[in-house]
Amino acid sequence: MRKAVNLNLEKSVYQEAKRLIPTGQVSSLINNLLKEHLTKLKELELKEAYQRTAESKEMREEDKV
Repeated sequence: MRKAVNLNLEKSVYQEAKRLIPTGQVSSLINNLLKEHLTKLKELELKEAYQRTAESKEMREEDKV
């Protein structure tokens, strides 16, 4: 399922995108870039959660049991 959204871009970014990206491919490009960014954010979030767990004295004590 697709969802239409409005984006606000800097004028120079829009002009370069319009010049360099073929018509009809802008949505696909933005979708792929956003997916990559979200994947990185999820990985970072998971890494930070693991780190908090590893640093938790309570969790270390629980692991000994």
